Amino acid sequence: MKARFVSYPLTEPPPGFMREVISIFHKYEDEIATERRSKGLISDDVLSIVRDDLSSIGFMVESGKKQDQKIKRPVFYGENGIPTVRFEVDAYHPSWKCGLGIEAGRAFGGNAVYRDLVQALIMVQVEYLILAVPNIYKFAGSPTRDFDRARNLGDALYGHSRVKLPYGLIIIGY
Repeated sequence: MKARFVSYPLTEPPPGFMREVISIFHKYEDEIATERRSKGLISDDVLSIVRDDLSSIGFMVESGKKQDQKIKRPVFYGENGIPTVRFEVDAYHPSWKCGLGIEAGRAFGGNAVYRDLVQALIMVQVEYLILAVPNIYKFAGSPTRDFDRARNLGDALYGHSRVKLPYGLIIIGY
């Protein structure tokens, strides 16, 4: 299955930059496509494959697990304008005000999708959140259809009258 995406709210066209982003996931389908593997990749492996191309289109991208290699977005600013609370994202595009998170096994098994959705609510200058999840995640048990689960969640959040998220959401299935 080819990399695919859905953009919320469904009543608006996807942002123009989305074609550039999805083309990167299409470019590396042979390496990251989850249906063709007996076991899914971990998110750090997927990020390492798409990192350089994301950087080439203007994303600041996490380069490792050390504190100075992570991308942190402010939540609060304290004295002298210094961020006092920050959350991590895998990548951030300052011109598009777009955070990007790549998830794998923890997407639903570890509730990473829910964490990403909530953290994006309060990060400063995040007008779009891209969540990249496996089309199908395979592990020791039964495979899970993570893109479908994420899309169902997006449909519920953006279609419900009780919820109004302050950012556009794009879900990529890889």
